[in-house]
Amino acid sequence: MAFMVVLAFVLCSVIAPNDAQGSQRLFQGLAPVATNGEPFPWNMLRLPDTVIPAHYHLLVHPNLTTLNFSASVRIEVDVMQSTNSIILHSKDLLITKAIIEEETGASQSRKPLQVLEYPPHEQIALVSSDMLLPGGKYFICINYAANLSDGFYGFYKSTYRSKDGETRVLASTHFEPTSARMAFPCFDEPVFKANYSVVIRRGDKHIALSNMPKVKTVELGSGISEDHFDVSVRMSTYLVAFIVCDFKSVSQITSTGIEVSIYAVPDKWDQTHYALEAAVKLLEFYEQYFNIYYPLPKQDLVAIPDFQSGAMENWGLTTYRETSLLFNAETSSASDKLWVTMVIGHELAHQWFGNLVTMQWWNDIWLNEGFARYMEFVSVDATYPELQVGDYLLGTCFAAIGWDSMNSSRPISSAAENPTQIKEMFDTVSYDKGACILHMVRSFLTEDIFQSGIVRYLKKFSYRNAKNEDLWNSIANTCSEEDFTSGEFCYSSSQASKNAYQYAGEHLDLKAMMNTWTLQKGIPLIIVERRGSTVTLRQERFLKAVLHSDPVWSSLQQGYLWHVPLTYITSNSKNIGRHLLETQSDTIELEGEASWVKFNADMNGYYVVHYEGDGWDSLIHLLDRNHTALSHKDRSNLIHNAFQLVSAGRLTLDQALDLSRYLRHETHNIPLLQGLGYLEAFYRMIEKRNITDVAQNLKNYILQYFKAVIDKQTWSDEGSVSDRRLRSEVLGLACDLGYPPCVKKAHQLFTDWVESNSSLSLPTDVIEAVYSIGAQSAEGWAYLLEKYQVSMSGAEKNKILGALTSSKDTGKLLRLLELGMEGDVIRTQDLSTVIYSVSRNPIGHFLAWDFVKKHWSELVEKFHLGSFCIRNIIIGTTAQFSSREELEEVKMFFESIREQSSQLRVTQVAIENLEKNIKWLERNLETLRDWLLKNLQ
Repeated sequence: MAFMVVLAFVLCSVIAPNDAQGSQRLFQGLAPVATNGEPFPWNMLRLPDTVIPAHYHLLVHPNLTTLNFSASVRIEVDVMQSTNSIILHSKDLLITKAIIEEETGASQSRKPLQVLEYPPHEQIALVSSDMLLPGGKYFICINYAANLSDGFYGFYKSTYRSKDGETRVLASTHFEPTSARMAFPCFDEPVFKANYSVVIRRGDKHIALSNMPKVKTVELGSGISEDHFDVSVRMSTYLVAFIVCDFKSVSQITSTGIEVSIYAVPDKWDQTHYALEAAVKLLEFYEQYFNIYYPLPKQDLVAIPDFQSGAMENWGLTTYRETSLLFNAETSSASDKLWVTMVIGHELAHQWFGNLVTMQWWNDIWLNEGFARYMEFVSVDATYPELQVGDYLLGTCFAAIGWDSMNSSRPISSAAENPTQIKEMFDTVSYDKGACILHMVRSFLTEDIFQSGIVRYLKKFSYRNAKNEDLWNSIANTCSEEDFTSGEFCYSSSQASKNAYQYAGEHLDLKAMMNTWTLQKGIPLIIVERRGSTVTLRQERFLKAVLHSDPVWSSLQQGYLWHVPLTYITSNSKNIGRHLLETQSDTIELEGEASWVKFNADMNGYYVVHYEGDGWDSLIHLLDRNHTALSHKDRSNLIHNAFQLVSAGRLTLDQALDLSRYLRHETHNIPLLQGLGYLEAFYRMIEKRNITDVAQNLKNYILQYFKAVIDKQTWSDEGSVSDRRLRSEVLGLACDLGYPPCVKKAHQLFTDWVESNSSLSLPTDVIEAVYSIGAQSAEGWAYLLEKYQVSMSGAEKNKILGALTSSKDTGKLLRLLELGMEGDVIRTQDLSTVIYSVSRNPIGHFLAWDFVKKHWSELVEKFHLGSFCIRNIIIGTTAQFSSREELEEVKMFFESIREQSSQLRVTQVAIENLEKNIKWLERNLETLRDWLLKNLQ
């Protein structure tokens, strides 16, 4: 032991990291051992900053026949402190040669480097016989080889089948967050920005793409060509990208001279045109909105046949799932069109938020993802107002609240060190909550101030990295003494913590305010009590799975306080009142007495509201008597809050159901879908528990109560996007619940479609409802599976798959799961969706759960711990469990895979959600049974 301690000290002095890193390292323990048995000279997950990259020269030669690649990288580095070891990342790469070149004046030396590998940290150490000194000009040259990855990370293989049945292979990259190291040895952390010169060797039947435009092609002979790409701007490793494929493209030049191109497999080229129109329009919007020209000469958008997530924002070469980029007018619905538009808007927003300005570390990934998610709404609303995207922001915030009201949630800005923890940061909190608090800030400060603040942020930190506080300081119009510039909203550093905007009669400390939203988890519950013209306010932490009467409730409230920008309207005034609540309790004086008050106007704030006294009764009465006195967003917000408060034990279920009865007068689609969504969710849970009397009565109530809405739906594609989305949802549910007119119409359409040999064009909004009825017969199911295999439309394949998983035949459901595991007929990328969809089917619920338990190791191998797919599988298969027996079974399974489950936050979420379901049923089942008996006609 004494020897190892001394050795650790010696190695620390050799590397000479900065003091903070050195201290952390010593506390972490003894030096690790490399694969060859020698001491590895670094024992932290994060790299030292003694050597930093300036420019990568990368040559890659993939072989699409043998499915491997050979490559070399020459990295120009800057030495910040004397060292003889260079630590960088490498994973699953066979390094065959490593040398260091040093330029001193006119002379140049080339010396071999010893390569030490430490796989647990995915790091290598290049050890030099000489010290590397600050100020010297050094180049690290590494030759290496690897197999193309089988999964969805690194440099991986993808395949597609052409119309004539030929299987073709391509190779594509996906590096975010920590997989560039699977394609080339690199400093794979976002702060290590550098320039890249990429050269790709390929066969003559293929093309190569990278972040920058191609500047020349060199013919090497034997059918091999070498494409040289222009030098990139400074960027992080996770944004590097290259593809070798045989795709076709369509292009257009923007008004500022940017060449935008959409690439897809040749047989799907005709589905690229809408994406091109949208990409050009959105890119031009962002250049104006951010007041910063897009800094690259081109933007390629590529539909990859095998892709785990929705899309990836590689700078200048964004990659997409086919369903996120391609649009087929014959099979893509209005919702599909909206999805494609929003995903393109998301990835193009990243070209500024994330690419131009990058978070310093993954703990602040929300600076990338929350902004991109929010800018989807801002950009699409401005460029395609007919898509009515603003209504969908409500659903985004409702989803965030659902996650954030659990004790297993996390702060927006959270510690994340290893790759699994980092992958888990790409979740509802980073994306949806991030978007919703940005919307709250924008509504609070006004659009002009918000926009000018983020432009300032982007300009100040261009080609650099930023932290959480940098955003708030920029939006607050502050600057330090060092970068002081005169201006209306700029102050010296002594004033930098204060915002220039007057709000509620005092200066606002925006950073302090927003720290309460980003550095602590959860969401506030605002408790409102109105007496005459006086409104009393209290805030506490909103928790769904822990009731006020539970012993742990008080301890889970301690230390939580938000600075909440409240808005409200009253019966006396439609002018929006404003109040900043910075304390646990406060009062507001209204302009005279009011019969009702409604907080969170248009749901522009991120908080839940509970009305004490007669507050809820007055709002229920208002909705029943004159619901248009409130906006449709306010009505949706009240429905959402009421049912959320039932879960928290703050409101009785019959009160929330009474509120929803006003929907018989509702004409706006968003509140209708909100109310219907809760009733359907209750039905699904009770149906799975086989509580037959309540399930039957609830089904009858839905079909009776929403009969007028169901019957007025046309089996067509007419109307607004909102109307068409309502049609898809309502007819899909009505047919699933066995509503005879719906089933009859869908069955007739399916029969006509089959008899036409699928040449009949079905209305895109009802295709899945029609297919789902058809899939209930053995012949229909088999026909759909056959069509699934030959369809050239990703949108159509999704609808067919949804229909196939609705079968009531367990043998067929099991076959779908097995086909997804095999990855041929149903691609591996769709396996998590198949599992999720089967689990939603009451016949397939336990089938899906048993399948996950049986194949857990294979699923983790395919998708990696922490990935979206693994989270989707865990949440999907447990979300509607609601018995204590099921809770124990889930806990036992997580315990059996403890080594993996202990690394995942999502397992805590699953258990807490299950506990919430159990409590909900125990408290509300009898109330629901009685209420239905009283309200059924």
